[in-house]
Amino acid sequence: MPPLKSGWMVVAGFLFGCMGVFVKLGAQYFSSAELVFYRSLFGLLVIFLIIKAQRLPLATPHWKMHLWRGLSGFVALMLFFYAIGALPLATAVTLNYTSPLFLALLTTLVLRERPHLPLVLAILLGFAGVVLLLQPTLHQAQLVAGLMGLASGFLAGIAYLNVKQLGQMGEPEWRIVFYFTLLSTAGGGAWMAVHTFHPVSMESFFLLLGLGTTATLAQLAMTRAYREGATLVVASLAYSTVVFASLWGIVLWGEVLSAASWLGIAIIMISGIIASRVGGRVAGCREQTDLV
Repeated sequence: MPPLKSGWMVVAGFLFGCMGVFVKLGAQYFSSAELVFYRSLFGLLVIFLIIKAQRLPLATPHWKMHLWRGLSGFVALMLFFYAIGALPLATAVTLNYTSPLFLALLTTLVLRERPHLPLVLAILLGFAGVVLLLQPTLHQAQLVAGLMGLASGFLAGIAYLNVKQLGQMGEPEWRIVFYFTLLSTAGGGAWMAVHTFHPVSMESFFLLLGLGTTATLAQLAMTRAYREGATLVVASLAYSTVVFASLWGIVLWGEVLSAASWLGIAIIMISGIIASRVGGRVAGCREQTDLV
């Protein structure tokens, strides 16, 4: 049942939204470089404990693909955090969430998957909802930072494509997440080394633990969605992260959304419903074709 498998992306969206809460809370204690490092380090500890508890094997013959997935994901994360520091938050998030659009293009060019027009339109509709919800702005002086934010979306699209390819190779989600967090921890540590270091207090320790835990669980859910679900359906459901993050902003910080923002949320939800329904019909047709 592909829609249910793709539905893991909604779980990931909720967890990524929770991760965003910890990022926002942790920003008062740490720099962006430190948050990337601790997000990866604590996530690495969490996934390592899961692997050890279940005695899961880490050996893999596909280390080159893991390396590409790790590098593309880590650089995308660095560029995203750079964009957050140089651009309005809404603009940075919107540019990063061009990743489903790039993924739709990459699945056609690289995986040779036949583009299904209703699914592509659902992704475009979801992105339009993101723009309405966040209402980004970009000035001429922010052009370079804007290109960095757009590059983060492109590289994230490549990372998701690599996740799909690893899934097709038979790699389980926990192994994909482990090697990604391992590489990100090493890269984040090197990035943090050239920034100011802030000590970790007991209060900030639990924030970092929450950040790493939610990030890792979100990665596991997202990886399962891309590994088992329909690629473009998952890409459309990825916009749910923006909705959950906005709702957390209302609940925790009393943020007020405009009518256009609420319309954007509705459009994102509609695009997800369309993608799920269309994806289910497409998968059903393929199954019937395979039986003939």
